[in-house]
Amino acid sequence: MQPKRSAIKIQDVAREAGVSVSTVSRVLNGKVDVAKDTQDRILTVIDELGYSSSLAARSMRSLRTNVIGLVMPDVEHPFSIEIMKGVNRAITESPFDLLVYTTGNVRKYAAANHERRFVAQLNNSITDGVIIVASANASIFLDKPVVSVDPHTIDPNYPSIYGTNYAGAMEAMEYLLELGHRRIGFIAGRPELESATQRLLGYKDALKKWGVAIDESLIANGDFSMPVSILAAKQILSLLERPSAIFAANDQSAIGVFEAARDMNLLIPEDLSVIGFDNITEANYINLTTVDQFLSEMGSKATRMLIKIINDEPLENRIHQIRTKLIVRGSCQRNN
Repeated sequence: MQPKRSAIKIQDVAREAGVSVSTVSRVLNGKVDVAKDTQDRILTVIDELGYSSSLAARSMRSLRTNVIGLVMPDVEHPFSIEIMKGVNRAITESPFDLLVYTTGNVRKYAAANHERRFVAQLNNSITDGVIIVASANASIFLDKPVVSVDPHTIDPNYPSIYGTNYAGAMEAMEYLLELGHRRIGFIAGRPELESATQRLLGYKDALKKWGVAIDESLIANGDFSMPVSILAAKQILSLLERPSAIFAANDQSAIGVFEAARDMNLLIPEDLSVIGFDNITEANYINLTTVDQFLSEMGSKATRMLIKIINDEPLENRIHQIRTKLIVRGSCQRNN
């Protein structure tokens, strides 16, 4: 059996370069009081030995790391997985590598603080730029470029990409209204995200357009997660006058409606019509009618935008919208 190679330490770099550990440390930290020939020798040794700070060394040499950071709330969430597919596709077509940071949960305490710390760490000589997905922060001020997917606000202080959330919600609601539904429940998303705000507005404006009074008891708070949406759906479905349809602000929430309906012995679509938003892979498996916002394309587009900024190439548009599309499957039927 081949002996396991121990990790290269800063002491190994110092010994090989014939300098002190403090000198290596000063070079890695960008200090300017080390002679250039000594600095070059240390950087060469770092590359040859494969020392773990080689990203920092590469950055000092070329002012580039060829690494892009990706910050997202939960890598297991189907929404995040679809975004990552697009990011990965764009990365494979580029000279860049990818580094992913996550809080692990959209409901994690102080998520905004985690996000700010992650972005700061990634942009501190580790990456050339960062993509933020479903940001919990209204604004981020950094020296290196940032591109956001599904931003906190409609016009953040950095380039962003998002779907036509309002138009998508209007299309979903009008489809239900055309099927004869008038008592339609709504499970909202994360309130700090502009996408959730726009979908709620589309729900309300569609009802107004069709002359249907808005019943606030039919609107339940959610956070785009399935566990919370199950409770929200049961709340709505327990009303004395039960809705004939529910529009969920995303597909995970719609899946929660399916779970709640099953627990309450309700059939979909016979007893309850359901529409989601996102068109994640699971939506097709459960025959869910939903609004496709082309998440994979969002991830790919965001990555290409960031690479353009890193390469000092102009963007056609700082804010890019991807048009949504209603995908009709079998989770809705006419309300007689």
